[in-house]
Amino acid sequence: MPASKCPSARAAAFVGNYSIEATRPSAADIEAVAVHSGTGRSLYLSAVPAQSLGDLASVAAQVRRAGLEPVVHVPARRFTSKAELIEILARLRGEADVRRLLMLAGEFDPPGPFADALAAIRDGGLRDAGIEEIGITGYPEGHPRIGNAQLAAAMADKIAAAREQGLRLHIVTQFTFSAGPIAAWLRNLRAGGIDLPVRIGLAGPTSLTALLRYAKRCGVNASMRGLASGAAASLIGHVGPETIIDELCAESAELGEIAVHYFSFGGIADTARYAQKQAARLAVESKAVL
Repeated sequence: MPASKCPSARAAAFVGNYSIEATRPSAADIEAVAVHSGTGRSLYLSAVPAQSLGDLASVAAQVRRAGLEPVVHVPARRFTSKAELIEILARLRGEADVRRLLMLAGEFDPPGPFADALAAIRDGGLRDAGIEEIGITGYPEGHPRIGNAQLAAAMADKIAAAREQGLRLHIVTQFTFSAGPIAAWLRNLRAGGIDLPVRIGLAGPTSLTALLRYAKRCGVNASMRGLASGAAASLIGHVGPETIIDELCAESAELGEIAVHYFSFGGIADTARYAQKQAARLAVESKAVL
């Protein structure tokens, strides 16, 4: 494999500090992440309508027992009452020692008392439930139904509300298949004074067909164009985003604190193996230039 554009220790950290996102992982999936990635790795658990929030707490407990750090998605609009949110937060803390969440609005209509993530951050009692840090969402290529100005205002409001509650913060981005929009979005973010850590969403190794399906479902239109144009040609054939990783590494010194966040569309075990392989590759290349 040819050397990447990522010789620096900072770039190696960008890849080495990766996290993985999974939907309804099995016990074998969780074990695979622990085996390939080592203990302490963050495993984000998405919340889907077909899965009860109680089941999600049970899965988070399995993740914790495997020596991993569970970071649970909390879709604010899903809760029918503040009491229900407080109850699930208590279960997450009590059963899995969950201290970090990814706060989302969620696709639930009509919503309960929380119309969006901001409302839950402000009035959901997160800090009282033992939550110490939250992730909020970022959209380098925009949102299919929300304008960029509204997205920027919402991010600023969520940052302010979280800080008022004494919560640490990070950003997790929607996945994309092109380095250019990510780098441009990050530069704009930093220029605006937002220096939060950012986890950059990338698709782990999977097929082109699956990637197009997920991109269409999530409204990642620019990324779909990137796939079609060949900007993400390295993704074809059930392989991963090395090209995107290397392009971002080359600019990592200018982009602030960043890390890779892998979406496990092609399978959790394959994603964990791939992520660790890339981390090892960049660690070796970084040492080679010292």
